[in-house]
Amino acid sequence: MTDPLPAVLFLCTHNAGRSQMAMGFFRHLAGDRAIVYSAGSEPACCVNPAAVAVMAERGIDISEAQPQRWSAEVVEAVDVVVTMGCGDQCPYIPGRRYEDWELSDPAGRGIDDVRPIRDDIEERVRRLLSELGVTAPPR
Repeated sequence: MTDPLPAVLFLCTHNAGRSQMAMGFFRHLAGDRAIVYSAGSEPACCVNPAAVAVMAERGIDISEAQPQRWSAEVVEAVDVVVTMGCGDQCPYIPGRRYEDWELSDPAGRGIDDVRPIRDDIEERVRRLLSELGVTAPPR
């Protein structure tokens, strides 16, 4: 019997920028070796266009992503919950590993200002994958 795949949930307030970029990197780097979700406490209507643009620069398409609200079922199904600025609005379930990534919010920012946020997220996702025993391809 094989070990189950590690599962991660990325949470931010609007599920339109940071968490979507994190999910995009995670999915791209982990492939089918891990499971990933993203959600928000107050989902926006669409993904931030600047986030879509900077991810496309890396060859990752998040243009079809749809912001969604977190559910207790998803939180209970994952091994790691990564929060990004949703504070007390984010769910807490005992027994889950939680990480809080302090990242600037890309909302209302131009592409030049979102690139450093994207790069920070990529580094954190790579580190998380390594901690989970998932080998990511080199840059």
